[in-house]
Amino acid sequence: MSPWALSAFWFGTAFHWLVILLSLVPANVLHFVGEAHKGTYVGLLTLIGAAMALIIPPIVGAQSDRRGRRLPYLRLGVGVNVVGLAVMAGAVSGLSGMGGFWVYVLGFLLVQFGNNYATAPYSALIPQLVPVRERGRYSGAMGMLQAAGQLLGAVGALVVSLLKLPDAALFALVGVMLLLPALVTVRGVGDADRAAPVTPASAEPEQPWTALFAYRPFLWVFVTRALFALGQYSVQPFLQFYNRDVLKQASPVTSNLYMLAAIIVASILSALVGGRISDRVGRKPVIYVAGTTMAVTALLFLVAPGFGAALGLAVVFGLGYGAFTSVDWALGSDAMPSRASYARDMGIWHVAFVAPQFIGGPQGALLDWGNAQTPNLGYTLVFGIAAVFFALGVVLVRNVPERVAPTGPQPA
Repeated sequence: MSPWALSAFWFGTAFHWLVILLSLVPANVLHFVGEAHKGTYVGLLTLIGAAMALIIPPIVGAQSDRRGRRLPYLRLGVGVNVVGLAVMAGAVSGLSGMGGFWVYVLGFLLVQFGNNYATAPYSALIPQLVPVRERGRYSGAMGMLQAAGQLLGAVGALVVSLLKLPDAALFALVGVMLLLPALVTVRGVGDADRAAPVTPASAEPEQPWTALFAYRPFLWVFVTRALFALGQYSVQPFLQFYNRDVLKQASPVTSNLYMLAAIIVASILSALVGGRISDRVGRKPVIYVAGTTMAVTALLFLVAPGFGAALGLAVVFGLGYGAFTSVDWALGSDAMPSRASYARDMGIWHVAFVAPQFIGGPQGALLDWGNAQTPNLGYTLVFGIAAVFFALGVVLVRNVPERVAPTGPQPA
């Protein structure tokens, strides 16, 4: 099974979320609610997404484990996701009376439900099908295609912006770029999914989910992943506003996309080698370098004298981010305690990445409050908090044992 076929859906998901969260949602929310409340309502949508991502993956993952199948959930989830994109596009365009912020929120709920429904069973495929000795290579492919999807998402959003096409065109592009890679993964994995079902009857007994956090490798992987995600989500929803308010860009949507492109191109370069290096030297040394780089550059963004300097910092940040993503899946897969519950446990592991989206709510309110006190104070607060989270992730990842193999039988 090719790592590129297995990773294709993650490419589509990366394209999907970059365009939605970093381009469409900030601009659409500003259109619906106005300048004074933009941070608060972007934070609200972030909270809604985090709530669904917290609840859905472990439940759906457990059901997938009982059935011993992954791909049917992927198909259904992608279908619901595409319907949600259509509702969001209709709300922005005002088609057939669909206009309005709360219709937009309904579409966002469908998008979140569908994507999270697909993600937990999909996440089980690496630990289920890939031997421990090859997980760094597969994780590197995941990281590289994630970065490539984000890059193409930024380019696609930029082209639509420059051509002054309606937002509906960008929503349609997102739908296509999610659906086609999902089909590649379904076709590439199909036989393996049927040939290697995972059920409690064919492996060791399933443990209750609460026992996961008594298993030290999983506990520390979960905690450190959550800290890195908290750092990311502390600033990611507000980068477009940072370009406008701090860097004084005349076209913050366009300049934000250039900055994202710089981060992503750099992350592709480091993701190409990070996973393979981790197979030789271990996962943690890569995390140490990556997390330190992200923490330092998060602080340097606050003193960037202009857009050019910020763009250079974006490249440095991207090198760290790509190195982190290149080992992220391998580190998580190594820490799974049982083959009987791969999808459920990977769904809970995925919560460590998506639940921190809750930080967008208080961070959005903090941004608005700080900026109301002193111009741009809000950005100092949220970027500073992000640096603290990255630094804590670096410090605590030392507690993660290296190359922990699950206790059940391994795929050949």
